[in-house]
Amino acid sequence: MTYSGKVDIQQVIDDSPFSRFHWLLIVLGFLVLAIDGFDTAAMGYIAPTLSAEWGIHKQDLGPVLSAALLGLSLGALIAGPVSDRVGRKRVLVFSCLFFGLASLGTAWAQSLNTLTLWRFLTGLGLGAAMPNAITLISEFAPQRCRAMAINTMYCGFPLGAAGGGAISSWLIPHHGWRSVLLTGAIAPLILTLLLALFLPESVKFLVQRGKDVMQVRRIASRFSRSTLESVTRFFLAEEKVTSKKGSVTQLFSMPWLPGTLMLWVTYFMGLVIYYVLLSWMPTLMQGMGYALAESAWLTSLFTFGGTAGILLTGWMMDRWEAHKVVAGGFVLTMGLILLLGMEHNHIALFGGLIFLMGIAMNGAQSGMQTLAATFYPTECRATGIAWMQGIGRFGGVAGTMTSAQLLSMQWQADSILMILSVPALVAAAATVYKMLYSRSQEPGVA
Repeated sequence: MTYSGKVDIQQVIDDSPFSRFHWLLIVLGFLVLAIDGFDTAAMGYIAPTLSAEWGIHKQDLGPVLSAALLGLSLGALIAGPVSDRVGRKRVLVFSCLFFGLASLGTAWAQSLNTLTLWRFLTGLGLGAAMPNAITLISEFAPQRCRAMAINTMYCGFPLGAAGGGAISSWLIPHHGWRSVLLTGAIAPLILTLLLALFLPESVKFLVQRGKDVMQVRRIASRFSRSTLESVTRFFLAEEKVTSKKGSVTQLFSMPWLPGTLMLWVTYFMGLVIYYVLLSWMPTLMQGMGYALAESAWLTSLFTFGGTAGILLTGWMMDRWEAHKVVAGGFVLTMGLILLLGMEHNHIALFGGLIFLMGIAMNGAQSGMQTLAATFYPTECRATGIAWMQGIGRFGGVAGTMTSAQLLSMQWQADSILMILSVPALVAAAATVYKMLYSRSQEPGVA
């Protein structure tokens, strides 16, 4: 195919095959999210050894963990608008460099206050990395396989967190807890160089910002088999009318405001469930009568199921109504949570339910990235994804703190687990509302 004259860049992207170029982007994004997952979970792995070495109680590390979560939220909220102004690549490269250097500082911290500061700074960089990686891959992937591309890359986060456990279990006994943080620092610094060399800027961003046609053509020729030499101008025909407002202001203006709020509610509720299960599942399992070793491998089933769920959901969202797939995942999560609370005496059945919940819960939560990426136009897409993640992180804080409070009030483990069905129901309802609202905004719908 030969293009000439004025050409919609989205049409060029959709007509292109899924090539080695796209796989390069997925691999680079996968590595960003894997390092993100590793570093986010790092403090949980090193906390026991750190507490023993410094002679402090584990609860004294609360400010360190809270500082990292606060940094993650603020990093996402700041990075989104900046990315929509200066570009996805610049912010992504800088965020990797920033959290690599901050992790290096964390590794050499000599006091609790210094450790808290460095973890906050690390969180800022981590919070900026994920939404920009997701935005970039969403703007290069053809529409027919966009969800699968995003979710394949997103697998890096849970696999990075899980792999961190295996790496830490070997590093800490041989080289101490600081070696885990050094690993989490060296990896992003190396990745920064790879991103600077091989990662292109988003062509949709370049077109939206009116950049030179030669620059766009040079990048587009890497994934398009069509001839682009006769193209005189690229344009971007967004489905939604573009706005002259700032990217943050645009989220709170019509027609995006209702969808923005529903994305926030859903992501917030999803992370309430995710962080409660991630942080407290072994404790809850022991409260149900399982030994420590049994609790550990039962919890791992949630992670393994999650990876399968992320890939399955991406495949399904490219074939069926994406909102229905995500809402169905949260409804299934609600049902499985109730079953887990009622039936936990047979370990094989219990483990199977946990594995299925990992598929449903992680699949639904990962699908939110695609819902946000396809809802917002290019001019505020990075802000929309980043703010959804930033606001959602507070759901993780709320879930973790609420669970700790319920445990201190002597709540039974099955009761704490079953109450998680409420945020799952709210998440499903908010997703359905957003679907109905989006349909009402389509041309020709009264």
